[in-house]
Amino acid sequence: MIELNNVSKYYPTPKGRKYVFKNLSFALPEKCNIGVLGLNGSGKSTLLRMIAGTDYPNEGQINVTGSISWPLGLAGGTQGSMTGRENAEFVSRIYGDNLDQMAERLDYILNFSELGDYFNMPVKSYSSGMRSRLLFGISMAFDFDVYLIDEITAVGDIRFRKKSQQALHEKRNCSNYIMVSHNVNDLIQECNQLLILDKGKVRLFSDTREGLQFYKEVVQLNK
Repeated sequence: MIELNNVSKYYPTPKGRKYVFKNLSFALPEKCNIGVLGLNGSGKSTLLRMIAGTDYPNEGQINVTGSISWPLGLAGGTQGSMTGRENAEFVSRIYGDNLDQMAERLDYILNFSELGDYFNMPVKSYSSGMRSRLLFGISMAFDFDVYLIDEITAVGDIRFRKKSQQALHEKRNCSNYIMVSHNVNDLIQECNQLLILDKGKVRLFSDTREGLQFYKEVVQLNK
């Protein structure tokens, strides 16, 4: 279960607080793949980071049961002076792997990310695409109840994107996900419900076509 209770998120500016969300309360249904749509700046990535626990609301609470991934697709989450291998080892230790489990995960991450010798080089020497492949490989090496996906279609070249999508499809057998994407076709095909963000408010649609129509109206009103 993922439940937000009176959540407010703001950033200080010279003109005062800039609110992304204010007194937001809602619960997301379990065992469901949820697509997230909203205009640029509506708080889609902020919402995912708060659900993941990598960012925090200024006010209110977010209650989560089950295991939640970090947001897949975001560029952060690595330590640049450490190698790809060392970053992967660090995550494995956090999740309590023994040496055999860690070795198995590292082999998987190396093969999946296709980094070759770069796996043993500092992450700060990586291109943005290489860093994304490392992060996605680490994500796929672990099983979560819910995966948070932020514009995952931006990861790698066309061939690697297909490989990533296939890996996510395999995770669907035992997991669900919350997906942020501007690709409406992906959301319609992959998700059971749509969460629409509009000016700090949210609406959840169990009918994805109805949700898409509402989003089109939001876009028209903001042109």
